[in-house]
Amino acid sequence: MNVTHPKRRNIVGWIVVGLSVVVACLWAFWGINENFHEGWYHRSLLGNLGLMFVQYLSPMLAFMVLALLSISWPRLGAGLHAILAAFLIWFFRRGSFAAIFLVITPLLISGAMYWYGRPRPRRLAMGLVIGLPLLTLVGFGIAPALRVSQRVYDGDLSAQMVEGNGVALTWAPAGPGWPSKGMDWYDAVDACRMLTEDGTTLAATPVDAWRLPSTDEAVRSMARHGVNSGGVWDAQTASAKYETGPDKESPLWDVYSPVIYWWTATEIDEEHAYIIVYDGKVWPRSKDFGPDYLGFRCVK
Repeated sequence: MNVTHPKRRNIVGWIVVGLSVVVACLWAFWGINENFHEGWYHRSLLGNLGLMFVQYLSPMLAFMVLALLSISWPRLGAGLHAILAAFLIWFFRRGSFAAIFLVITPLLISGAMYWYGRPRPRRLAMGLVIGLPLLTLVGFGIAPALRVSQRVYDGDLSAQMVEGNGVALTWAPAGPGWPSKGMDWYDAVDACRMLTEDGTTLAATPVDAWRLPSTDEAVRSMARHGVNSGGVWDAQTASAKYETGPDKESPLWDVYSPVIYWWTATEIDEEHAYIIVYDGKVWPRSKDFGPDYLGFRCVK
């Protein structure tokens, strides 16, 4: 019994170390990709790094730190797992699939297993907890980091005539026709209708000089490094294809805005319309959906 008991604890310890590493690697993969997809829009490096660590890498870091504490001080680490899980249960009390299945559940399982388990040698366990998530972070972060660093931005947020790929549209200047925050589809449609001819203010009654672009127009207008991406919209399959993947660049997008999605005028039914992502993807969304990262840009 004296031999079997430590072996059992060692096995349980290594199982939970493996669980911590897998979950931390998953969050490293998600975090670094989302950081360069929807984040990294501040003008300062410090602001971008702060957003990256606080919003996108905090789940990975939490699992790493808790695992390291649990390997060194099992009861303390197990208790901290439980405390964090309890806090998140309260914080996400309205329900969140990602929080429940990818954070809270692993925290509860890991905490219980760290209470009993004792992985040996501890130095190897700690090395894996630190090394594998960081390798994941770097391995999957190089390509998006290079892409973001090479974005074209001319600082011109005035009205822009964009021609090419069978489309010629004037895109509204920054302001009420191209806001820096999001709104739902209905408000976006109304804003374009009320936009004055010069695109700088909203009139009291509809002017109807501007409108939302159709999905086809938006896809055909997407570009990268100042060159049209050759986008084609297939309405039957509801899919967009490009010769070159577009990016969040001038003249269409503001690289320093948190907005990464735009509404289009193309309706799916009474309750849904298409949105387009800066990378050219097209998705259906409820018309009353209006987070800060979902905006619009009027055209004429």
